[in-house]
Amino acid sequence: MKPAPARVGPAPAVLAAAALQACGGGASSGPGPASGLTDAQVARFLAQAGFAATAADIAAVHASGYGGWLDQQFAAPLSQPHFDWMVDNGYAEFAHRFDFSGVDPSQWRKLIGSPDGLRQRVAFAWSEIFVVSMGGLPVTWRGMAAAAYLDVLEQRAFGSYRDLLEAATLSCAMGVYLNMRGNQKGDAATGRVPDENYAREVMQLFSIGVNELHIDGSLKRVGGKPVETYSQADITELAKVLTGWEFDGVSATDPGFMRRPMVHIASRFAPGAKKVLAVDIAASLTGPAALKVALDTLANHANVGPFIGRQLIQRLVCSSPSPAYVQRVASVFNNNGDGQRGDLKAVVRAVLLDTEARATAFAPAGGRLREPVQRFVQWARSFGLQSAGGLWNVGDLSNPATRLGQSPLRSPTVFNFFRPGYVPPNSDLGVNGVTAPEFQLCNESTVAGYLNYMQTVIASGVGDLKPDYSADLALAGDAVALVDRYALLLSGDGLSAATKTSIATAVGSIKIVTDANRLSRIQAAILLVMASPEYLIQK
Repeated sequence: MKPAPARVGPAPAVLAAAALQACGGGASSGPGPASGLTDAQVARFLAQAGFAATAADIAAVHASGYGGWLDQQFAAPLSQPHFDWMVDNGYAEFAHRFDFSGVDPSQWRKLIGSPDGLRQRVAFAWSEIFVVSMGGLPVTWRGMAAAAYLDVLEQRAFGSYRDLLEAATLSCAMGVYLNMRGNQKGDAATGRVPDENYAREVMQLFSIGVNELHIDGSLKRVGGKPVETYSQADITELAKVLTGWEFDGVSATDPGFMRRPMVHIASRFAPGAKKVLAVDIAASLTGPAALKVALDTLANHANVGPFIGRQLIQRLVCSSPSPAYVQRVASVFNNNGDGQRGDLKAVVRAVLLDTEARATAFAPAGGRLREPVQRFVQWARSFGLQSAGGLWNVGDLSNPATRLGQSPLRSPTVFNFFRPGYVPPNSDLGVNGVTAPEFQLCNESTVAGYLNYMQTVIASGVGDLKPDYSADLALAGDAVALVDRYALLLSGDGLSAATKTSIATAVGSIKIVTDANRLSRIQAAILLVMASPEYLIQK
């Protein structure tokens, strides 16, 4: 039974206004089991390291500790790849060669249903750094290209940065999205020059950024001015290095080529010596050999540790990490302790186990605004949503007025849904120069759309995914206990006592006569917790 906003608490407009405030919380529950951690501390960790904290998840962390749980997640087997699921469910058939049917369902299948929550969370983070968007894949078998790219990110989420950089570079989806596929040497007769799109973005967004950084992420300056990392000449030279790449076969009936790396066609490769970031690339090198030198140069650049490390912190823990936090993570990127550079498993561990990640007192500028997708997936995982018919038909949630205003692999540009350096204008955050990328998605329309959409799905589910609140029916008679439970699971007990009291009062105003009334209390409690500013700001 769907709770009516007028009966259970503030109207959506009031909640929307409140949700735009950047408030925080921090109460914790009582002592936990042998781990020495409280349930609130564990739930907070799980919200950073995955998407949700069920009772079973909390018990697992108590049993093994943070490090042990991470070890288990790193070792967890991969679930069925996106590409294989698309094939098995008929999306690789001829009729789908010009659409994205199956890509959204496969993503929700993994984000909501896959047991390897850490890998799914980190792969989602990579999809927001190494951006490919379905809106920029105007090619045959576009859905299969998107699925194959998701597999590239998931399979390499915990591998080496250098391997991830090359796999993304040579993927068919990236080749189409940023025009590396079909890029050819210059032709003086026609005026053709190598396409510079990927050359620019691989440096600007996927590796070194636009300005030189100290290891703590702060800008290097000369004469008070930032030092540019690369020049237009570097872009032009790298574009020559990137010529000659093409799909490994094309078929109108078999999309299998979309999961293979692109291959090199020597006749299309720009001849002559090249120089990228002061590194010479000899004229004698083949295209693949020249690419190796270029990618090695980028991966070994001093900027990569702080540039990529800071973004991983932002995606998992907090929007405005301190320079010391960035430096610690960048140091692990540079050397995992065994002399290996770019060990992403070690980097993810460093991000999640850092003192600033584990103690709310250290959370700079109040943590981060939970992304709309993160909130939705957290609810779905917390309440055990499964696709009864295997359809996973959640669909595209991009509409800001009626859905979430965000949907996986549907970024409007290569710059993601939000820029990592975004500072909200006309706000306390802006006055203090605090980066808060997720607020680039946050406005009156998206907040109201989120609340209205969540009110609907909390009550009724979405597609063939239905929530199951039966385990909480017995608790519905105690509004305070019900709100405490959801405050713990959803916010890591980050709601203030005043906020919990306000929600419990609203929930308690729903009279209980039938199980339908109990269900209304449960739905209202979940909605109001997920609407509160103290939930929306993940501390």
